[in-house]
Formats: sequence, structure tokens, C-alpha cells
Amino acid sequence: MEYRNVGESGLVVSAISIGGWLTFGKSVQDETAHDILRAAIDAGVNFIDVADIYAKGESERVVGELLGDYTRSDLVISSKVFWPMSENPNDRGLSRKHIIESVEKSLKRLKTDYLDIYFCHRWDESTPVDETLRAMEDLVRQGKILYWGTSMWSGDQLALAHERAEHWRAYAPIVEQPRYNLIHREIEADVLPRANTLGMGLVVWSPLAQGILTGKYNSGVPADSRGANSSWLEGDLNDQNIARVMRLCEIAADLSLTPAQLSLAWCLSRPQVSSVITGASRVRQLHDNLRAATVTLEDDVVDTLNTIFEPAAPSPE
Repeated sequence: MEYRNVGESGLVVSAISIGGWLTFGKSVQDETAHDILRAAIDAGVNFIDVADIYAKGESERVVGELLGDYTRSDLVISSKVFWPMSENPNDRGLSRKHIIESVEKSLKRLKTDYLDIYFCHRWDESTPVDETLRAMEDLVRQGKILYWGTSMWSGDQLALAHERAEHWRAYAPIVEQPRYNLIHREIEADVLPRANTLGMGLVVWSPLAQGILTGKYNSGVPADSRGANSSWLEGDLNDQNIARVMRLCEIAADLSLTPAQLSLAWCLSRPQVSSVITGASRVRQLHDNLRAATVTLEDDVVDTLNTIFEPAAPSPE
């Protein structure tokens, strides 16, 4: 397993990490989830990413049931706060009240004394950023979190957080967690360069575009697939993307890789990416994904993929 620093921090994470968004506590039975986590850790994965909103806390619970089998300091565990967890109007957002109360619930479900990274799961328009970052600062000083990060924040929002952290001499976020893959490359215009300037690392989610980049939709949408049973892929399952993925499959075959492995390796070829967060519903799928960490792509392959999946030009204002 390859390990990378998270931005300019001293924290080191595995290049491939395991996440529990749509699987742990939801679509995957607990026993299978534990088998996946054990196999990941045995293979050198040290970064496990969950959130309170994932299956309404069940994802955290599933991970927490396994943590006692391992030395806690060997692992990097992250969770997130923002989305509503109940009908209580204060049980959402990035207010001081919600952050402080939510971290205690997450720690209890995960059966740990601290989180390595605590992510602000979205930007909160209703809470001053100073309130949020000072709550995070207090949690760092209390030892309940070691670092904090952001997820799906804009470049300007990242810059503002760092500016205000400098004003208060507080801890700034060290990592942004954006959606990033060959199809969704919007962050390259704003978030990626800004995060790089600020010394932040990227741990990216949906590196396989919710399965599109595996090629499983090339011949249509299987009845039991995510594409058939959710709205997440609306707008992405189109003729242009399928044609692109077919070319991806051809290149992967020439390299003796699966389309998924090639797509993950492309993400890892980006120097700002500290880790790609993968999901798995079975151990074999995990092992297939892990091979991507051993793949070094030649420049001409990266250039070809960049050309095939060239981002659309921004719309004129």
C-alpha cells in the first residue's frame, strides 16, 4: 500500500481508503461489512471514512463494532457533521451547538475517544464561518478531534476559512473532500488549485462516478443496479459518457486492468489527491480496487484519458 501526506500536514493516509456511504449499515450486512473492513486493514488501508448521516448513524456503528479489534492509533478514522439528524431545528448545520453535540454522538457510535479528521459536510449559509471554525478549534484543543476538514466547499469558502483561522490563530482545515472522477472534474477549475495554494490535501469521493466508470452501464441499466433504483445518476447516464467509458474500457484492457482500476489509478495520478475513498459490497470488489494503488500510469495514458474526458467549458456569464 502507498501512503501519502494529507496536504502539507504530517498526517499520512493510505492512497486507497474505505468509505461507508451507501454500504455499511445500509445495503451491506454487518458481517460482510466487517469482513470488508478486516480485509482492507490487512491489506494496509489505514483510512476509514464515514459520516453521521450515512444510514442515520448506522455506518458509524458498524465501524465502531470493529475498532476494538485493532490498535486505535494504527487507523485514521473520519466522520462528518452538517446534515439534519432529526426534526430538531438545532440538529443540523454547522452551529457550535450542533457540532459539539454531534461529535459526542459520533464518538459514542464509533466507540472511540477521538476522530482523526472531522469534516464539515457542506458549507452552512446560516452560520458564520467564525463560529464553525472556533467550535472545531475547541474540539482540537479538547483532543476529541485531531484535524478538521471540509467537504464540497468552494475555493472561495476554503480561502475564507483559512483567512479567519489566521485571524483567530486557530486551526485551519487541512483537507477538502470533493467529488472527483474522470466524469466530474469541476474542481480542477477552482477547488483543486485553491486547496493546493492553501496547503490542503484532497480525499475524493465517488472516484468511479457511482459505478459508471466500471463499465457496468455500457449495455444498459441493470434492473437491480443503483442507476435503476436511485436518482444519483440522472444526467450522467447519457450517450456521451457511455461512449467515453467504452473507450476507457478499451484502454484498460490494453493495460490488463479493469476500467475501475484504471479510473482509480487516474485519480491517484493527480498530485493533490491524498486518497481515493472507495466503497465495496464484497471483499473481492475491495481487492480489485486495491490493485489501483500499485499502478503507475504512463504520461501518454494520462494525457489520453484527459482528452477523452475533457471537462466541458464553463458557461459564459
